[in-house]
Amino acid sequence: MRAITVTPGRADSLRLAEDFPEPSPDEGAVLVEAVAVGICGTDREIIDGRYGEPPPGATELVLGHESLGRVLDDPSGSLSPGDLVAGIVRHPDPVPCSNCAAGEWDMCRNGLYTEHGIKCLQGFARDRWRIPPKYAVRLDPELAGLGMLLEPTSVVAKAWEHIERIGARAAWEPKTVLVAGAGPIGLLAALLAAQRGYEVHVLNRSANGEKPALVEALGGQFHTGTVPELGIEFDIVLECTGVPAVVLDSMCQAAPNGIVCLTGVSSGGRTIDFDAGALNRALVLENNVVFGTVNANRRHWELAADALAAADRDWLARMITRRVPVERYLDAYQPEPDDVKVVLEFSG
Repeated sequence: MRAITVTPGRADSLRLAEDFPEPSPDEGAVLVEAVAVGICGTDREIIDGRYGEPPPGATELVLGHESLGRVLDDPSGSLSPGDLVAGIVRHPDPVPCSNCAAGEWDMCRNGLYTEHGIKCLQGFARDRWRIPPKYAVRLDPELAGLGMLLEPTSVVAKAWEHIERIGARAAWEPKTVLVAGAGPIGLLAALLAAQRGYEVHVLNRSANGEKPALVEALGGQFHTGTVPELGIEFDIVLECTGVPAVVLDSMCQAAPNGIVCLTGVSSGGRTIDFDAGALNRALVLENNVVFGTVNANRRHWELAADALAAADRDWLARMITRRVPVERYLDAYQPEPDDVKVVLEFSG
């Protein structure tokens, strides 16, 4: 069986294993044939040796957390052979903490969660994989070539759920949304904003490739430059770059009662001369909220599946700018300037 593996902590250990063991039934009852996996910055950081942890007793970690597959067998009867599914990435910790015990494992408090293709669970970039039924999410059959977008969509579905929960603290009628960053997370955040009927603005550092057209196809406005140059106060801001200057500018551009959701992860190590006191004053006096979010639980995955099912298929297909067969895996993990989403294909 083929699998894309790395030795965590060792840079440039990426390889295509041709004789990787078949998945053990201990991994889950549902046996799935891989169709494709999406590739993101997390994969590249693991390849660079920055983090990643293999399962106990293993030295190699199978990559791939943006999955798409077809069910081969499910003795539990929850799914049927041929069903299109994606595997939920994070699983709860074994203790479990209060959130994991309640099914909110994306909010794990003790850090003992596990994640496919990232931490202590083999990933989905292999010909066949197994998963427990409760972590398999069925997809609309029409998403056969697009379902690997479910994982990043689940992240923004969670973001929107939390935005709406926070907004319910008062009489709140948001109209304008700023999405900072036009990568896959940013574009999918804009998609869910457009589905909610908001005026959508997307800011990106460049206007190359498909990104401006994808935003405009949603009825949104595409911008380059800086957040202050837009001259607009936004009711909702989703910061999807992790660039420190953009993060701070986004906080400063929220309207009264505004909500800023941070999804981008900063690398750290950079100091910016910034008037933190003025920001604090604005946040307090205008009742603003800034919060961070990462990962998703099953509820968010199901919300994401509904959002993709309601989306324009052609628009989703345009997000996938490269489809690479598994034999050319090195090309897939090497970013190109106009990439939006790159997909590694295992089977048709």
